[in-house]
Amino acid sequence: MPNYYDLLEITRSAEEKEVRQAYRKMARKYHPDVNPGDKSAEDKFKQVNEAHSVLSDVEKRRKYDKYGDRWEQADQIEQAESQARARGRVRTNFQWSTMDGEQPNVTFNGGGSGGNVFESLFRNLGQDLRQPTSMEYPVDISLEEAFLGTTRLMELSGGRRLEMKIPSGVDNGSKVHIPAGKGREGNFYLVISVQPNSTFERRGRNLYREVEVPLEAAILGSEITVPTLRSRVALTIPSETQNGQRFRLAGQGMPSLNQPQSKGDLYATVKVKLPTNLSDEEKELFLRLQELRNSDRN
Repeated sequence: MPNYYDLLEITRSAEEKEVRQAYRKMARKYHPDVNPGDKSAEDKFKQVNEAHSVLSDVEKRRKYDKYGDRWEQADQIEQAESQARARGRVRTNFQWSTMDGEQPNVTFNGGGSGGNVFESLFRNLGQDLRQPTSMEYPVDISLEEAFLGTTRLMELSGGRRLEMKIPSGVDNGSKVHIPAGKGREGNFYLVISVQPNSTFERRGRNLYREVEVPLEAAILGSEITVPTLRSRVALTIPSETQNGQRFRLAGQGMPSLNQPQSKGDLYATVKVKLPTNLSDEEKELFLRLQELRNSDRN
């Protein structure tokens, strides 16, 4: 099932008004009356309606943000988590490491959005664990870790250590499957939650960011440097570039899950920076420009 936020083309922090506006826009776009005989548009319309019914309801949205596609089983999951805490505990040690001993069989698949009960469930490294059956434990990672891939190191009772490899391209709700192995009951999954980034906004495989451009560069045109999650790239902006104008940097977005060579795009939005502490000569030049502009209008 597609991510509800992606279906409505909104971020996880979107407020109720934004959810409603996005739903109306998408519903108009895919309404059967607008797309007669188009089965794919009809299916999309149903998905958009389902996404809106969940994200517009405070309690349903809370469960979806925490459990993704399994939000309807939230009550059962939380009850099972409570029982697991009563039976035994385990803690993760978040660090990079080369593993020894038995390696986990890790698989991945997409989903909705994760939560943040991982630390409370995995507490006290090395203490006894009674493995719950088919449990899900959310884990937070940064956007940079989602871009590059990362690991989490966990130690179970008896000294068994597991290195959980999280591949590049994971998104909210991606699941890491860790089989229990011999002598333990059931399996468990890590449900990934990618934390918001102060610079980049993620929408599926694409990234969005603002880039400051000096006023004179926007007016005359220039080559500027745009930092990405991977490096820095040059961007040539034409003369008379407007504030808020957006430029596409192909292949500078997020990698696809399990296909890291395939990447989305980065969209850089120009934020024109006005000059300060002008000299008398600079002010005179702006005054002259104003006079010329006024003369052209008359």
